[in-house]
Amino acid sequence: MTDLARRTSDTTGATSRALAAQRHDIITAQLRLHGAVRVGDLAALLEVSEMTVRRDLDVLSELGVLDKVHGGATLRDDRSAFEPGFDAKSRRNLEEKVAIGREAATIVRPGTSIGLTAGTTTYHMAMSLIDVTELTVVTNCIHIAEYLHQFPRSDRTVLLVGGTRTPSDALVGPTAVQTLSQLQLDVVFMGVHGMSAKGFTTPNLAEAETNRSFANTTNDVVILADHAKWNLNGLCTIMPLSGAAMVITDSALRQDARAVLADQCRSLRIVETSSTDTDASASTVVGASRVTT
Repeated sequence: MTDLARRTSDTTGATSRALAAQRHDIITAQLRLHGAVRVGDLAALLEVSEMTVRRDLDVLSELGVLDKVHGGATLRDDRSAFEPGFDAKSRRNLEEKVAIGREAATIVRPGTSIGLTAGTTTYHMAMSLIDVTELTVVTNCIHIAEYLHQFPRSDRTVLLVGGTRTPSDALVGPTAVQTLSQLQLDVVFMGVHGMSAKGFTTPNLAEAETNRSFANTTNDVVILADHAKWNLNGLCTIMPLSGAAMVITDSALRQDARAVLADQCRSLRIVETSSTDTDASASTVVGASRVTT
């Protein structure tokens, strides 16, 4: 290689690295702004191919900046007070959330009153409640209320409690707590930010208080949480593991976590997903207690 060719090659390589670094900075900025990004949107913004964007996401994933999800990525942030938006959370472990939500819906019987706390897994559960008759749903999730409103039934009542809106679109605070204090529900289905041997947690202090108020409306709290929630600790504890009548999770949950949950909760239900090469419709119940509705 001639000196000129070598200098040209070095310059081209340096320019390429500089452009990649600029793209990485822009992608990181978009993640911090929105919590999640889509490959197609980034390709249009950066004026590069989707293949180039995917390579950039691979690099940033290896650096620990983001988690790759189907069609894009979400911001990785382990801070206990960090609260992702609804859209960012909805793209994480989507298959597991859908399976858990469907399984939870099988518990609901016609003519019952239920609580659905805010969350992406409870949102997917709501999708499976369309045909349940004479149902009363109390929720602090804007997305759940809007979804059920799209499929109205004359025998269904939906109560959206008021409150202050969080980054994940939950309504929380004194107004929600006051409303819930007047209610008695058959069962409450609760989504959580994280769970560990220390209990169920959320990054938001007001949401923790609101979720405890939901729990106080019933004798049966069913926790909906995929395997990735284990040992993910939010700033505030909602309640101890023993406060759950049932935990519904997916088959990717570690065996040691299953043992802790089975020991502390009244019942543990494991939903099989394709990630474990099994039939996604099957489920396992650990523990003798059942939720009564």
